[in-house]
Amino acid sequence: MINTFVFDTNALISAHLLNKSKSRKAYDKAVDKGVLLYSSATFDEFAKTFIRSKFEKYLPLDKRMSVIREFQARGALIEDGILVTASRDPKDNKFLELAVSANASCIITGDKDLLILNPFRGIDILNAADFLNKF
Repeated sequence: MINTFVFDTNALISAHLLNKSKSRKAYDKAVDKGVLLYSSATFDEFAKTFIRSKFEKYLPLDKRMSVIREFQARGALIEDGILVTASRDPKDNKFLELAVSANASCIITGDKDLLILNPFRGIDILNAADFLNKF
């Protein structure tokens, strides 16, 4: 069985801005051990957020655009059809919807609104450090 992983937007951005971070190590391990998943909604949020000018001081726009294209090419698009309204923050439901639709192995996040739901319908929701220890 192939492991499949969902990164929320902040964990994904952290992984690409901070090369020695736990988020980066988790991202590299997820790529090595399985398949990264995204939906149209999660990809759009990642792409729109990562091109914001506030990230220019960390990584120039052309490099961020390259990261976005690489993530899209490397990952698997899952069009979710399952509606989930379990998170205290409605903006986080798209990650739960994706994970449930794909029966993902794990969601990697630092978001307390998601972490409090661990496990969610049998899917682990872990921060980067816990992910590194478990997978």
